[in-house]
Amino acid sequence: MSAAIRAEGHTVRIPVDIRGEAGWVHAATSVDFTACRGRVHAVVGESGCGKTTLATAILGMLPAGTRAGGHLEYVDPNGRATALTGEGRAAAARTAGLRGRQIGYVPQSAATYLTPVRRVGAQLRETLRELRGQATAEELLDRVHLDPAALEAFPHELSGGMLQRAALAFALAGDPDVLVADEPISGLDPHLAQLTLGLLRSIADSGTAVVLITHDLQALALSGTADELSVMYAGRIIETGPAVRILTAPAERYTADLLAALPANGLHPMPGLPPELTNLPPDYTYADRLRAAAELEADHVR
Repeated sequence: MSAAIRAEGHTVRIPVDIRGEAGWVHAATSVDFTACRGRVHAVVGESGCGKTTLATAILGMLPAGTRAGGHLEYVDPNGRATALTGEGRAAAARTAGLRGRQIGYVPQSAATYLTPVRRVGAQLRETLRELRGQATAEELLDRVHLDPAALEAFPHELSGGMLQRAALAFALAGDPDVLVADEPISGLDPHLAQLTLGLLRSIADSGTAVVLITHDLQALALSGTADELSVMYAGRIIETGPAVRILTAPAERYTADLLAALPANGLHPMPGLPPELTNLPPDYTYADRLRAAAELEADHVR
């Protein structure tokens, strides 16, 4: 069985207060994709488009009161499916046994997930005991290209790149079938970004399904890491398919504009601004943003 994470029409709405009235952030709407074992499925888009909410949903860690619909499920290697959708707290309780063991997580800010007054090695060995991991702490660090000496360091003694690789080691402690990496190259220099993407590629090649969430299309295109690519805009996946095809011949205007904004493609600015996702009309599209940007430009000309 190859499928590990499958989303069909998955929708996430998070409650917020707007001027004293109840409102909803439509953080993800009708999300459809499948992440398979041995493959890297990248999810890209501007900040605030719903990528991290998707990662949180896969982990069953949406906020209390969240409304989640459609189908989002983890499929184990034997074909048994576990639903990841539901109300925030109920989903968290139902999927607690999956986190760390079947689904590993690489956080966006690795430093905030480590206890600052404990050595990295003590925390990693504790994680291995809790998850009943088969590898040793030294083996995990070797897998992510970190010197074993890092086990004796406190988190603040490691560089940003080292911390990110340490977070990757923690995520691998339970030998998960699925690895969700949320902006793992954010803030890294180009060399370290390529190193981290190469590690994710090797993890996928070992049989893990990797869901890579990033806004760094430039690094992603240079690395050739992704097998499949999904483009999110305003909480919706608007285009998905082979990464090579989308990066070279996108079908959607939004994707083409994202690529045109890369330094390698001339740094053409994106038109307009991303929409607020609170109470977003269900028929909103990128064309609405283009139209608003054109009208604003015409007003300036007049």
